[in-house]
Amino acid sequence: MSPELIEQGLVAFATFFATVGPVDVAAMFAVVTAANTPVERRATAIKATLVAAGILLLFALAGRALLDYMGITLAALQTAGGILLLLLGIDLVLAKHSGISSTTDEEEAEAGARNDVAVFPVAMPLIAGPGAIGAVILLMSGGEGDLPRQGMVLAALGAVLVLTFLAMLTATQIQRLLGVTGLNVISRIMGVLLTALAVQFIFNGLGNSGLFS
Repeated sequence: MSPELIEQGLVAFATFFATVGPVDVAAMFAVVTAANTPVERRATAIKATLVAAGILLLFALAGRALLDYMGITLAALQTAGGILLLLLGIDLVLAKHSGISSTTDEEEAEAGARNDVAVFPVAMPLIAGPGAIGAVILLMSGGEGDLPRQGMVLAALGAVLVLTFLAMLTATQIQRLLGVTGLNVISRIMGVLLTALAVQFIFNGLGNSGLFS
Protein backbone atom coordinates (compact mmCIF):
# COMPACT_ATOMS: atom_id res chain seq x y z
CA MET A 1 0.00 0.00 0.00
CA SER A 2 1.49 3.34 -1.08
CA PRO A 3 2.08 6.20 1.40
CA GLU A 4 -0.23 8.40 -0.68
CA LEU A 5 -3.06 5.89 -0.36
CA ILE A 6 -2.52 5.64 3.39
CA GLU A 7 -2.55 9.43 3.65
CA GLN A 8 -5.84 9.60 1.73
CA GLY A 9 -7.31 6.99 4.04
CA LEU A 10 -6.27 8.98 7.10
CA VAL A 11 -7.78 12.16 5.65
CA ALA A 12 -11.03 10.33 4.94
CA PHE A 13 -11.05 8.85 8.45
CA ALA A 14 -10.46 12.25 10.06
CA THR A 15 -13.19 13.79 7.92
CA PHE A 16 -15.77 11.14 8.79
CA PHE A 17 -14.75 11.15 12.45
CA ALA A 18 -15.39 14.89 12.59
CA THR A 19 -18.61 14.90 10.55
CA VAL A 20 -20.16 11.85 12.23
CA GLY A 21 -18.74 12.58 15.68
CA PRO A 22 -18.88 9.20 17.48
CA VAL A 23 -18.42 10.81 20.90
CA ASP A 24 -21.19 13.35 20.29
CA VAL A 25 -23.46 10.62 18.96
CA ALA A 26 -22.78 8.55 22.08
CA ALA A 27 -23.64 11.46 24.35
CA MET A 28 -26.96 12.06 22.59
CA PHE A 29 -27.63 8.32 22.42
CA ALA A 30 -27.30 8.10 26.20
CA VAL A 31 -29.94 10.81 26.55
CA VAL A 32 -32.55 9.46 24.11
CA THR A 33 -32.21 5.87 25.39
CA ALA A 34 -32.02 6.72 29.08
CA ALA A 35 -35.23 4.83 29.84
CA ASN A 36 -34.25 1.72 27.85
CA THR A 37 -32.75 -1.51 29.14
CA PRO A 38 -29.21 -2.54 28.07
CA VAL A 39 -30.71 -5.08 25.65
CA GLU A 40 -32.94 -2.42 24.09
CA ARG A 41 -30.01 -0.01 23.81
CA ARG A 42 -27.92 -2.62 22.02
CA ALA A 43 -30.74 -3.35 19.57
CA THR A 44 -31.24 0.36 18.95
CA ALA A 45 -27.51 0.90 18.38
CA ILE A 46 -27.36 -1.97 15.88
CA LYS A 47 -30.40 -0.75 13.95
CA ALA A 48 -29.22 2.86 13.92
CA THR A 49 -25.75 1.92 12.68
CA LEU A 50 -27.11 -0.28 9.89
CA VAL A 51 -29.61 2.35 8.74
CA ALA A 52 -26.97 5.09 8.78
CA ALA A 53 -24.52 2.83 6.91
CA GLY A 54 -27.16 2.17 4.25
CA ILE A 55 -27.88 5.86 3.81
CA LEU A 56 -24.20 6.84 3.55
CA LEU A 57 -23.38 3.92 1.25
CA LEU A 58 -26.24 4.94 -1.04
CA PHE A 59 -24.84 8.44 -1.37
CA ALA A 60 -21.30 7.08 -1.71
CA LEU A 61 -22.24 4.91 -4.69
CA ALA A 62 -24.97 6.99 -6.32
CA GLY A 63 -24.07 10.49 -5.21
CA ARG A 64 -22.01 11.34 -8.30
CA ALA A 65 -24.73 10.05 -10.64
CA LEU A 66 -27.22 12.27 -8.82
CA LEU A 67 -24.91 15.25 -9.24
CA ASP A 68 -24.49 14.56 -12.96
CA TYR A 69 -28.28 14.27 -13.34
CA MET A 70 -28.69 17.65 -11.64
CA GLY A 71 -25.89 19.22 -13.68
CA ILE A 72 -23.64 19.88 -10.67
CA THR A 73 -19.91 19.85 -11.38
CA LEU A 74 -17.25 18.39 -9.11
CA ALA A 75 -15.79 21.89 -8.64
CA ALA A 76 -19.15 23.15 -7.39
CA LEU A 77 -19.44 20.16 -5.05
CA GLN A 78 -15.94 20.73 -3.69
CA THR A 79 -16.70 24.39 -3.01
CA ALA A 80 -20.16 23.82 -1.53
CA GLY A 81 -19.01 20.79 0.46
CA GLY A 82 -16.05 22.76 1.74
CA ILE A 83 -18.32 25.56 2.93
CA LEU A 84 -20.62 23.08 4.68
CA LEU A 85 -17.68 21.35 6.37
CA LEU A 86 -16.23 24.74 7.30
CA LEU A 87 -19.44 25.66 9.11
CA LEU A 88 -19.37 22.32 10.89
CA GLY A 89 -15.73 22.82 11.84
CA ILE A 90 -16.51 26.25 13.28
CA ASP A 91 -19.38 24.72 15.28
CA LEU A 92 -17.00 22.11 16.70
CA VAL A 93 -14.32 24.65 17.60
CA LEU A 94 -16.87 26.86 19.37
CA ALA A 95 -18.61 23.82 20.93
CA LYS A 96 -21.94 24.88 19.44
CA HIS A 97 -24.63 22.82 17.69
CA SER A 98 -26.35 24.33 14.66
CA GLY A 99 -28.07 21.17 13.40
CA ILE A 100 -25.42 20.29 10.80
CA SER A 101 -24.27 17.24 12.74
CA SER A 102 -26.73 17.20 15.61
CA THR A 103 -30.43 17.49 16.29
CA THR A 104 -32.21 20.78 16.78
CA ASP A 105 -34.38 21.46 19.82
CA GLU A 106 -37.49 20.71 17.76
CA GLU A 107 -36.05 17.38 16.59
CA GLU A 108 -35.15 16.41 20.14
CA ALA A 109 -38.70 17.17 21.26
CA GLU A 110 -40.14 15.02 18.47
CA ALA A 111 -37.72 12.20 19.27
CA GLY A 112 -38.80 12.29 22.89
CA ALA A 113 -42.35 11.42 21.84
CA ARG A 114 -41.24 8.35 19.85
CA ASN A 115 -40.67 4.85 21.12
CA ASP A 116 -38.14 3.88 18.44
CA VAL A 117 -35.34 6.42 18.15
CA ALA A 118 -33.02 4.24 16.04
CA VAL A 119 -33.91 5.73 12.65
CA PHE A 120 -34.69 9.24 13.89
CA PRO A 121 -32.81 10.96 15.39
CA VAL A 122 -29.90 8.51 15.89
CA ALA A 123 -29.33 7.14 12.37
CA MET A 124 -30.31 10.44 10.79
CA PRO A 125 -29.36 13.20 11.40
CA LEU A 126 -26.97 12.24 14.24
CA ILE A 127 -24.85 9.69 12.33
CA ALA A 128 -25.80 10.24 8.67
CA GLY A 129 -26.24 13.98 8.84
CA PRO A 130 -25.76 16.61 6.11
CA GLY A 131 -22.07 16.93 6.94
CA ALA A 132 -21.38 13.19 6.66
CA ILE A 133 -23.47 12.87 3.49
CA GLY A 134 -21.69 15.80 1.88
CA ALA A 135 -18.30 14.43 2.92
CA VAL A 136 -18.90 10.94 1.52
CA ILE A 137 -20.07 12.31 -1.84
CA LEU A 138 -17.15 14.72 -1.98
CA LEU A 139 -14.50 12.13 -1.10
CA MET A 140 -15.89 9.45 -3.41
CA SER A 141 -16.24 11.91 -6.29
CA GLY A 142 -12.67 13.09 -5.76
CA GLY A 143 -11.47 9.52 -6.23
CA GLU A 144 -13.62 8.73 -9.26
CA GLY A 145 -11.87 6.20 -11.49
CA ASP A 146 -9.41 5.33 -8.73
CA LEU A 147 -10.82 2.18 -7.12
CA PRO A 148 -8.10 1.83 -4.43
CA ARG A 149 -8.69 5.40 -3.31
CA GLN A 150 -12.47 4.93 -3.22
CA GLY A 151 -11.93 1.68 -1.34
CA MET A 152 -9.93 3.56 1.30
CA VAL A 153 -12.76 6.08 1.62
CA LEU A 154 -15.28 3.29 2.20
CA ALA A 155 -12.92 1.55 4.62
CA ALA A 156 -12.50 4.79 6.57
CA LEU A 157 -16.28 5.23 6.64
CA GLY A 158 -16.73 1.67 7.88
CA ALA A 159 -14.14 2.19 10.61
CA VAL A 160 -15.86 5.34 11.87
CA LEU A 161 -19.25 3.62 11.86
CA VAL A 162 -17.80 0.75 13.90
CA LEU A 163 -16.34 3.25 16.38
CA THR A 164 -19.70 5.01 16.53
CA PHE A 165 -21.46 1.72 17.27
CA LEU A 166 -18.97 0.88 20.03
CA ALA A 167 -19.33 4.40 21.43
CA MET A 168 -23.10 4.00 21.61
CA LEU A 169 -22.72 0.70 23.47
CA THR A 170 -20.55 2.44 26.05
CA ALA A 171 -22.34 5.80 25.87
CA THR A 172 -23.02 6.14 29.59
CA GLN A 173 -19.45 5.30 30.56
CA ILE A 174 -17.97 7.71 27.96
CA GLN A 175 -20.23 10.52 29.12
CA ARG A 176 -19.27 9.90 32.77
CA LEU A 177 -15.55 9.56 31.96
CA LEU A 178 -15.04 12.59 29.74
CA GLY A 179 -17.64 14.95 31.12
CA VAL A 180 -18.62 18.16 29.35
CA THR A 181 -15.08 19.54 29.30
CA GLY A 182 -13.59 16.39 27.81
CA LEU A 183 -16.24 16.22 25.10
CA ASN A 184 -15.62 19.86 24.19
CA VAL A 185 -11.84 19.36 24.02
CA ILE A 186 -12.21 16.48 21.56
CA SER A 187 -14.74 18.47 19.52
CA ARG A 188 -12.44 21.49 19.31
CA ILE A 189 -9.42 19.44 18.22
CA MET A 190 -11.42 17.74 15.45
CA GLY A 191 -12.96 21.10 14.55
CA VAL A 192 -9.57 22.69 13.88
CA LEU A 193 -8.55 19.80 11.62
CA LEU A 194 -11.89 19.80 9.80
CA THR A 195 -11.77 23.56 9.28
CA ALA A 196 -8.36 23.34 7.62
CA LEU A 197 -9.54 20.45 5.44
CA ALA A 198 -12.69 22.38 4.49
CA VAL A 199 -10.65 25.39 3.37
CA GLN A 200 -8.53 23.06 1.22
CA PHE A 201 -11.70 21.69 -0.40
CA ILE A 202 -12.84 25.24 -1.16
CA PHE A 203 -9.43 26.09 -2.68
CA ASN A 204 -9.58 22.93 -4.81
CA GLY A 205 -13.12 23.70 -5.95
CA LEU A 206 -12.28 27.26 -6.93
CA GLY A 207 -9.10 26.10 -8.64
CA ASN A 208 -10.98 23.48 -10.68
CA SER A 209 -13.83 25.82 -11.58
CA GLY A 210 -11.86 27.69 -14.24
CA LEU A 211 -12.99 31.03 -12.85
CA PHE A 212 -9.43 32.20 -12.22
CA SER A 213 -7.69 30.75 -15.26
